[in-house]
Amino acid sequence: MMFKSLTHTGVAIAAALACTAASAAAPLAKVQGPGYYRMMLGDFEVTALNDGTVDLPVDKILHQPEAKTRKALEKSFLKTPLETSVNGYLVNTGSKLVLIDTGAAGLFGPTLGKLLASLKASGYAPEQVDEIYITHMHSDHFGGLTQEGKAVFPNAVVRADKHDTDHYLSKVNLEKAPADGKGSFQRPIDALLPYSDAGKLVPFEGDTDLVPGIKAVGSHGHTPGHTSYVVESRGQKLVLIGDLMHVQSVQFDDPSVTIQFDSDAKAALAQRKSAFAEAAKHGHLIGAAHLQFPGIGHLRAQGKGYTFVPVNYTVPR
Repeated sequence: MMFKSLTHTGVAIAAALACTAASAAAPLAKVQGPGYYRMMLGDFEVTALNDGTVDLPVDKILHQPEAKTRKALEKSFLKTPLETSVNGYLVNTGSKLVLIDTGAAGLFGPTLGKLLASLKASGYAPEQVDEIYITHMHSDHFGGLTQEGKAVFPNAVVRADKHDTDHYLSKVNLEKAPADGKGSFQRPIDALLPYSDAGKLVPFEGDTDLVPGIKAVGSHGHTPGHTSYVVESRGQKLVLIGDLMHVQSVQFDDPSVTIQFDSDAKAALAQRKSAFAEAAKHGHLIGAAHLQFPGIGHLRAQGKGYTFVPVNYTVPR
């Protein structure tokens, strides 16, 4: 009996040691799953789609002293370069499936280009997308339109403000640009070509109702045709502000801080201040391409700035 008991004890110890060894040997996964967050806005389903993150040297590109930027980041337990989200938003109105911005695809390096995988993981296929609205013609917003020269969303109509399409799709502007600036024109020309050739690029001018419940509202300044999109259903409202802000730990506290990416910093500043004030006054949601994923929440006025209150995690029902 004693021998049998010792044998069982030895087996148990060996099993425990083997389990411990296996746990200790497991490699670090170091990968996120496809990123999506879903919520209801009235009768509309809104799905935030993460394209990945990109490191930005925000202390170098914001128009304020570097030390001030670093101090603001430290208050939020962040550092520079800042790992910055790139988000798109999918809106199912019940009759139309609308994608607002498409991410960067391969144009910004290997840490981005995840939006298509996020969309598929969320339960949708690219062929189901009816319309695509581009906030502005920077690569991290239109890059996901094409893959190897072919339309990723073959059934979608693409819409953007005519100020941006006229500027960035111009062969004249491409030819006049310096060598290091030609990509700003060649990339959008290439990305939009399959849609243009198919008659599916349809620019708009000014504030425009696009489909029932979604309206384009000009917020020019970051680019000549930068556009916000207002989504409304049953009295609930979400304003997708694109790149009216880039660094939440800086620009909510001090909306006057501009960034090198703005083509017209003064106009972009005015649009940001207006969007923030409206959101705080009326209590509607905002969403932005570079807020930490999922990038949706409310603003509350605080002194000369604002506090961002992210959405509560919910399960659509």
